[in-house]
Amino acid sequence: MFDNPLLFFICSLGVFNGFLVSVYFLLINKTNRVPNFLFGLLVLFLTVRIGKSVYTVFTPREERNLLVIQIGLSACFLIGVSLYFYLKSSVEKTKKISLKWKLHFLLLLMVITIIGVIKPYAVDTLFWNTYFVKFIYLVWGIYVVLSSFILKDVFRKFFSKKDVCNTAEVWLIAVFCSNLLIYLAYIVGYFYFYFVGTVTFSLVFYGLVLLFISKKNRESIFRDLPEKYSAKKIKNNEADLLKLQLDSLMKEQELYKDTAIKLSDISTEIGVSPHKLSQFLNDNLGKSFAFFLNEYRVNEAKRLLRENHKITLESIGFEAGFSSKSNFYATFKKVVGKTPAQYQKQFLTG
Repeated sequence: MFDNPLLFFICSLGVFNGFLVSVYFLLINKTNRVPNFLFGLLVLFLTVRIGKSVYTVFTPREERNLLVIQIGLSACFLIGVSLYFYLKSSVEKTKKISLKWKLHFLLLLMVITIIGVIKPYAVDTLFWNTYFVKFIYLVWGIYVVLSSFILKDVFRKFFSKKDVCNTAEVWLIAVFCSNLLIYLAYIVGYFYFYFVGTVTFSLVFYGLVLLFISKKNRESIFRDLPEKYSAKKIKNNEADLLKLQLDSLMKEQELYKDTAIKLSDISTEIGVSPHKLSQFLNDNLGKSFAFFLNEYRVNEAKRLLRENHKITLESIGFEAGFSSKSNFYATFKKVVGKTPAQYQKQFLTG
């Protein structure tokens, strides 16, 4: 048993906040969006499991209620499947939970309920701690692996040099990685230091809150991922003309230098719909709108780095249209393969 008030406060606050988040998405949120509901379930089961850990760690052994421990372990059995279906519904933009999904959940719920009735933790603690807990973690781990396959295209996009993930996709990666960390922490804790899972949950929960906290992110995270326009390329003649118009517009008006420029602004300038421009960028050029802009910004930055050796690298980034120093450095390195300083160094005379 631990007796550290600060650790108890941090972990208990994480559990309390997690419970509030789950209540919001399950009972208060009125969007009727399937991924939001499943996210609420995921947070609820995680919160119950972590709450059990906090209870176990900070309660003397002789005072522990074994039913609370059983409920916490039972919730753990449903974390993996909740993660899997949350990610699957987000990627596939599911509008309604299918009967197949409901039966999937029901089967797992029946398994954990039947085991809990036949062999309650209070009566057969040895069975739970020796065998069944390992089975629970195995099932959780299997769903974590399956979840990684759901996000394979998102991960490919995240590590690609030609594309940039949107906020909703970054959020899905963050949720998956957070769950993976919590799972690994519990595996480590099972063999070595039990408390590590509880601390990890609190840390990743607050990390996700920081990602969620800005208004722009809140508006994007719990919204459907952008539609893909697969197999809908614009015909070559029209695409070539559109490419010339775009290139001319970007070079003459230097619209990429405006950090607030939107796809709709550019589509208006060249007289096409935002949908068509997005289709052209995604399918004909194989680029996201952000990457399309960043290519012009990087080229402008390269010109400035070659010709202006007396102004700071940060100033060059802002002049080229990047919104921040970190964004400039990361994007430049991703596109060019060198940092701005490394690129400029080859043009400096000794």
